[in-house]
Amino acid sequence: MPSSTTTGTPPGTTDASLSHGLKQRHLSMIALGGVIGAGLFVGSGAGIAAAGPSIVVAYALSGVLVMLVMRMLGEMSAAYPSSGSFSAHAERAIGPWAGFTAGWSFWVLLCTAVGLEGIGAAKIVSGWLPGTPEWAWVALFMVVFCGTNLAAVKNFGEFEFWFAALKVGAITLFLVLGVLAILGILPGTDSPGASHLTDFLPNGGEGLVIGLLASVFAYGGLETVTIAAAESENPVKGVASAVRTAMWRIALFYIGSMAVIVTLVPWDSKEVVEKGPYVAALDELGIPGAGQLMSVVVLVALLSAMNANIYGASRIAYSLVERGQGPKGLGRVSGGVPRIAVLASSVFGFLCVLLSYWRPDDVFAWLLNMIGAVILVVWIFIAVSQLRLRRRLERESPEKLAVRMWAFPWLTWVALAGMAAVFVLMAREPDTRVQLYSTGGMILVLAGVGYGWQRVRAKG
Repeated sequence: MPSSTTTGTPPGTTDASLSHGLKQRHLSMIALGGVIGAGLFVGSGAGIAAAGPSIVVAYALSGVLVMLVMRMLGEMSAAYPSSGSFSAHAERAIGPWAGFTAGWSFWVLLCTAVGLEGIGAAKIVSGWLPGTPEWAWVALFMVVFCGTNLAAVKNFGEFEFWFAALKVGAITLFLVLGVLAILGILPGTDSPGASHLTDFLPNGGEGLVIGLLASVFAYGGLETVTIAAAESENPVKGVASAVRTAMWRIALFYIGSMAVIVTLVPWDSKEVVEKGPYVAALDELGIPGAGQLMSVVVLVALLSAMNANIYGASRIAYSLVERGQGPKGLGRVSGGVPRIAVLASSVFGFLCVLLSYWRPDDVFAWLLNMIGAVILVVWIFIAVSQLRLRRRLERESPEKLAVRMWAFPWLTWVALAGMAAVFVLMAREPDTRVQLYSTGGMILVLAGVGYGWQRVRAKG
């Protein structure tokens, strides 16, 4: 059994020095908003262009995998609420090196994502205000959300609550209008019937594979709710409620919207990629100003993701430091907030933005490739941790199993097999193969450092 002896907060316990200012309504909307991210609004267009109508199957397959991962993570997070989430669980189940590797790789992923989302949001605003420099908008967004996260955690919760409410409202309205149009009862529109679905696999199995890979990475962001649960009024109840509703959220927002889009718009329409699938679908319906309104929603989705990722990165860093796996300065808490960790995460994110201007073809491209498969590595740590911790919980603390993984251990093994299959598919595609190797290199370095650190502490 791996040792979990560390300085500060033991792995898998609620962080006492953080505030508990998030209410159940915050957690519910963070869970909903986390599902409706920039990857869905922006990144799904490339998947549709590759897979055609079969993108619905791709999102359904990857959605099943994500639901299994969230159920496993929910089981562990309800039993051991911690701002370190899967990192703390990996340390408890596998060893300190695993917590170190999962935690710091995810921190790099989140910080880089902050920069990417800032760039995407700046492009939208500078398109509305021609002549304004994109970097200035990124800097403004970074200052605003860094400031939000430096204040009390309830401020983060309120921002995410209203961001998520707007996204949920927008995509719900989109689904209602889309279904009405498909049924032929939306005034001023004719039902397309199944005319756009006849060529279901236009690019064969290869197109479906590309769509599947695109859909897997569009689900990123769901983990934030288990990080946030540690700072809620009732961590166990909060994470249990969020995870239990994951199934219908994924089915409705992801799979449902993909089905509506490919029914309304020809899969090979250039607008699907150029404007984004949601804007293209609304333009197809001929609703005045709908496309521009959807651009506002995409902007909100990007800003929401920036806010959530700065929060998630700072809490992961704080948890790692509390467990003796990072610079002590990052662990300083003031007013219930790890402010140095917030600043460090924001600075790293802005550095990524600067690299996109200074070195777009080498350093920035290398950084993007390096984070390409991190989420899959994190999912593997989650599955292996759940396999080990579930048996330990049943033996030592069965009362902590407020959320239980379905059909344990069989579905956990099915999820691991699914992750291995995604790795194989990534290795087959030239574009994703580079990401796989780059991520693998970073993980090996982090695992080596983490294992060396673990050996030094064991001797001391």
